[in-house]
Amino acid sequence: MYRTTLPALVVLGAAGLLPPLVPLSYAAPAAAPAEQAVPVLNGDFADPVMKGDGPTTVGIDFWTGLNQRYSPAASGRTDASHGVALQKDGNTLKQRLRGVRAGSRVTVTYEDSPAVSKECTGAEVVDGQPYEVTASGGPVQQVTTAGDPDRVKGTPGRGRWTGRAYVFTAGENEPVLTFTSRVTDSRTHVTCSPMIARIRAVEVPPALDRTVDKTRLGTSEAYKGNDRESTLHNAAAACNGENACVFRPDARMSFRYYDKARVVGEAFVNCTRNTLEHSRLLAYAERSHDSIAQTYAEAGLALNEVARLPTSGDRVEDEKRARERPMAAQFALAYEKGWQRPWQWFSSDQRTVVERIQPGEVSWVELQPSRERVEGWFVSKKDDYRLHAVIDGPSRAVPDRLLQRTGPMSEAEKQRCAAARPMTTTPVGASEPASSSDKGLLKTLAPTAPGARASARSMPLE
Repeated sequence: MYRTTLPALVVLGAAGLLPPLVPLSYAAPAAAPAEQAVPVLNGDFADPVMKGDGPTTVGIDFWTGLNQRYSPAASGRTDASHGVALQKDGNTLKQRLRGVRAGSRVTVTYEDSPAVSKECTGAEVVDGQPYEVTASGGPVQQVTTAGDPDRVKGTPGRGRWTGRAYVFTAGENEPVLTFTSRVTDSRTHVTCSPMIARIRAVEVPPALDRTVDKTRLGTSEAYKGNDRESTLHNAAAACNGENACVFRPDARMSFRYYDKARVVGEAFVNCTRNTLEHSRLLAYAERSHDSIAQTYAEAGLALNEVARLPTSGDRVEDEKRARERPMAAQFALAYEKGWQRPWQWFSSDQRTVVERIQPGEVSWVELQPSRERVEGWFVSKKDDYRLHAVIDGPSRAVPDRLLQRTGPMSEAEKQRCAAARPMTTTPVGASEPASSSDKGLLKTLAPTAPGARASARSMPLE
């Protein structure tokens, strides 16, 4: 998705509201992706703070699903992680892994244990308890906890915690990690179910694809909590305020580059026998593009006003959006904090170049504009809305390339230079001497005599 970190965002990250912070710098193109941490929000199940040892059925922050939560002591833990029982068959506990990109190789580590509930009989936990773990794009991994052969109903268990790992390749952005109970006996008490604790994850992100064209930046996505939004509108509306959202750039997927070369102005062809020298004025401009507008356009929908970034290509309109649209300001602020230079939504320039064109050659000028692509998330401070966006615009980091070029004529240009000039015939007097020249004629002076009339006729010089 660094020379500096984003101080204002560090607090949000610590609170579990943002994807992972990574240093804001552009990795070398050949650098292989390195393993890095994935933020599993509330992976110790400590929030909200619980009273007593449990079990409690209060919803767990950042997780979706029913549960039976126990304190670390009641779970038989020696650390600060709470144990969560998955309840009975089919019940799930799930979370989207923030900031993980499709194609990432993710390794989830956690611990499991048979239930510590005093409602369990020895037979229900003696051989362990079954559950499944899966994630978007990954296999279904069936697991059975360790057994607890010494249990007696009415006496809480002490926990038999075993370390586990689950590895998968993300099939979508922000894949869903899901734990599902497979305790099927209807006689088993709801609290007597497999437990999980201390969930952590790391990933090896996919290689950065620098070949994607700026006009096809991909489909933007929006989420609220662990649910995918059907449209982008609510997430964009949640950012419609000066400080409603922050933009979180992902430096792993951000880079600068030179765009394809294009010819600026005309090609001048020297058909003469002499070297030509002349000056000409070049003018050129660049605009930005964004995946939000492209997503709306691809769906055939009108772009909601709140989501209109300064990427229309109309300079007057884009200047207005840059001033008035909160999301434009949120993005520009995050970019400037991260890269220590202002973002520019558009650029233009003009300059005069002097050309010397040899006989039989052609002169032209090419432009390779420097551009910058930033991928990241607009994150709502209040509602846990997250809107993925890719923005591509002119770069201040490196100069544009102007290539002043000359080269031999093409065959078509040679034919054009050899063609006769436009002419016609003289139907009468074609072979007669030319008549006297009228070159140098002067108008006669106006008469000064009283009553004389001025004449507009001309007279030849003697």
